[in-house]
Amino acid sequence: MGKITIPFGSQHVALPEPVSFLFDTQNEIISDVHVNLGYVHRGIEKAAITKFDYTNLAFLLTRVCGLCSITHASGYIHGLEYLLNAEISKRAEYLRMLVIELDRMHSHLLANGHVAEVVGYENLFMQTFRYREKVMEILERLTGNRVQFDYYTIGGVRRDIDLEDAKEIKKELLELKPKLEKLTEFFETDYTFGLKTKNIGKITKEMALEYGVVGPIARASGVKTDARAEYEYLPYNEIGYKLQTRKDGDVLARNLVRQDEILNSLEMCLNILDNLPEGEIKVKTKGRPKGEVFVRVEAPRGECFYYLKGNGSKIFERVRIRVPTYANLPILKDLFIGEKYSDAQAIVLSFDPCMSCTAR
Repeated sequence: MGKITIPFGSQHVALPEPVSFLFDTQNEIISDVHVNLGYVHRGIEKAAITKFDYTNLAFLLTRVCGLCSITHASGYIHGLEYLLNAEISKRAEYLRMLVIELDRMHSHLLANGHVAEVVGYENLFMQTFRYREKVMEILERLTGNRVQFDYYTIGGVRRDIDLEDAKEIKKELLELKPKLEKLTEFFETDYTFGLKTKNIGKITKEMALEYGVVGPIARASGVKTDARAEYEYLPYNEIGYKLQTRKDGDVLARNLVRQDEILNSLEMCLNILDNLPEGEIKVKTKGRPKGEVFVRVEAPRGECFYYLKGNGSKIFERVRIRVPTYANLPILKDLFIGEKYSDAQAIVLSFDPCMSCTAR
């Protein structure tokens, strides 16, 4: 059979994002890839230094991405609080970690559910999203919203949690735990699912280091990197955080790292609820941001980097964001070569790409 060129994206049932791939295939094996990442100029960074003062800039930056809104809030507000020399209460820090880890759980479940869908496991997709729905209900109970929750605020958080809510959330998480453990076991042991995900889109540890990939993509290849362990923006060492890695670097390994992190996030949330410190949820801050700072926070997709530069006025002089998808996309082109076209969907979705974050 001769060479056939097949388009994948930008509008595709598996990838409704402004990114397009053209695959040159020979007998269904991908021999070359032409990538057009697209460009959607949203002007967020420009607006951040022209139209928003530092007190309400978080409302703009959390709109960089719906699923990772809490990550962008944490990147900005942690940097701002450093410039303002603000001391945050331990209770506020624990509540921040609670919402961040719940957000990580629902984001990882979404990513793994989509991988299950494109390899033909529609029932597994529905089951995964059923568990995700329970996490989102907990988030709504905590923050008042399911996805786009403006929970972070300068000096702390916007809402506290009472004993009744804490008790009910803990009960729901304990009920969810064995279901998530069973889901992880299925991903790891099901023979047919393994046929469609093992040794597919394989990234070696050397490749991961060379390309500088981040998050679950790097950890699935054995790279021990996680901003939660490397940068003390929140006291993760107090609540049972454990670095999760795998070695195979394929689609299955990326799914399993996310499942491992879901279970670890659940344990951290239970520890937070059991050991929530007393104190205020918000402290007053003074002054205006002056100086520069960079902050690394761990989004569900990997390290999110924030650079802030203030000159003592109400509006920042510079706001720069590097999101994890920006770091993870370059390796995709090489990853496709030699793979079957039928595996392209699983490879892309195992990266959990977010062009919304990237097109700022």
